[in-house]
Amino acid sequence: MARRRSYTSTFAQRQREAARAQAAQVRAQAAARREAERAQAAYLRAQAADEKERKRLYAESRAAEVAARNDDLEAEIAALQDLLAVTLRVNDQIIFSSLKKPAAVPPWRHAQLEHAEPPPVPDAFRPAPPAGLSKIFGKSKYEQALEEGRVRYEGAVRDHAAREQQRTAALAKTRAEWRAAADAAEAEAQEQHAEIDAFEADYRQGVQDAIAAYCSMVLETSQYPKGFPQRFKLAYVPESRQVVTEYELPTVAVVPAVKAYRYVKTSDTITETPRPQTQIKGLYASVVAQVAIRTVHELLEADAGEHIDTVVFNGVVDTTDPGSGRRVRPCLVTVRTTRDAFGELDLAHVEPLACLKHLSAGVSKSPSELVPVRPVLEFSMVDPRFVAESDALSELDQRPNLMDLSPTEFEALIQNLFTKMGLEARQTRPSRDGGVDCVAWDPRPIFGGKVVIQAKRYKHTVGVSAVRDLFGTLQNEGASKGILVTTSGYGQASFDFAQNKPIELIDGSNLLYLLAEHAGIEAKIVPPDDWKDPVADTPEPTL
Repeated sequence: MARRRSYTSTFAQRQREAARAQAAQVRAQAAARREAERAQAAYLRAQAADEKERKRLYAESRAAEVAARNDDLEAEIAALQDLLAVTLRVNDQIIFSSLKKPAAVPPWRHAQLEHAEPPPVPDAFRPAPPAGLSKIFGKSKYEQALEEGRVRYEGAVRDHAAREQQRTAALAKTRAEWRAAADAAEAEAQEQHAEIDAFEADYRQGVQDAIAAYCSMVLETSQYPKGFPQRFKLAYVPESRQVVTEYELPTVAVVPAVKAYRYVKTSDTITETPRPQTQIKGLYASVVAQVAIRTVHELLEADAGEHIDTVVFNGVVDTTDPGSGRRVRPCLVTVRTTRDAFGELDLAHVEPLACLKHLSAGVSKSPSELVPVRPVLEFSMVDPRFVAESDALSELDQRPNLMDLSPTEFEALIQNLFTKMGLEARQTRPSRDGGVDCVAWDPRPIFGGKVVIQAKRYKHTVGVSAVRDLFGTLQNEGASKGILVTTSGYGQASFDFAQNKPIELIDGSNLLYLLAEHAGIEAKIVPPDDWKDPVADTPEPTL
């Protein structure tokens, strides 16, 4: 019985221990599950936080992209608004010495050939002297080794001499080639420097081509924002000391059509706010005006040789007419101004469009819509056929010379020319013309009326007194316009006086163009060596 109770007690003990072990295992498993759940929750929280951080960083990157785009827009607009201000901060003169290129001498890359190889040292070929018993029993072997060393030394000397000969020959050849290349580079540089010196000398002396080239360089080096063509045609008329340029303007596309960018987080898109059309048109009109004023400023400021009295600027745009689909080149701004009139301006404080109005410029009413204006002087009227007095080839030219005509014939030619141009022109009698060579009527309504014309065959610049006389005649005759035609040119004072008055000044090059264009007459102007202008109209001095 006692033994049975012992078995029962042991079994119960084992059962309790098993139950405790099972309970401990259950607790351990539950703890493990809770730990796993906590770890999973922590992982999910970390993943969510990471996703949130990733989304935050992504949104920040997109916002930064938008901010950068908006900064670029602001920079573009600022550059367009500061077109005139930028050029006022630099000196537009071309420094001739800066055009000289240094000689492009090739670098010397063979310094290793300049260093001679050290000659063989005899001691390096001698055997070590015998020691101990070798002094007695190894003497013959030592002498044999000594002889072998001498032979090797002599061979090394011969090899060294051969290598040195090759080195010195290679050095001489390479140095000669380098010297030849250096001399060629120096000669090329000296030739280029001589060309620049000749260019400067021609410019200082008032050579027509040199002045035109210099002015072209001024406009070519002018820095404009991206999108400006910077293409132009330029000519210099020495008779009137006048520069005429036809400058290509950018299209209205140079003004950004976007006003601002915005990032929409919900749709992850970047949207554009369009720039109002009124703002685009206003800014483009300002750009057109600034380019005109800037170009005139650059040409006059750069005129180190003081060759320019008058600048004519025609701003055209090369584009497609949206109505016809054809390529067009309307003139959007045209201005003729003198050095004195332009010099009175404070360009740092002018409003561009108001400034052009002050200069009596012709400005398109709507540049963005390509509404054209009539150029004050067509570039094609600056005719290279105006033959200079010193032109030796003029004797071989078969074109009629206007200077060979009599005064009456010349006046008749002018009368016929204006008749061909659509005016009802009549030549006056030489003895009683009252300062009028031709009287014409412009049949157009409103803009038409009586026109008085004076024609002068001159060799030298027409004086301002002739322009004043024409204005007085215009008033006495009650005419709506006066035209002064000459075979020479006009000075700055004449253009100053004619400004804002109903007076048209046509110089020799313009006259040749009009004769070819409207009358089909290919003429030339070559004053005889003994030609003398009328004393009554002494020309103004040329500065």
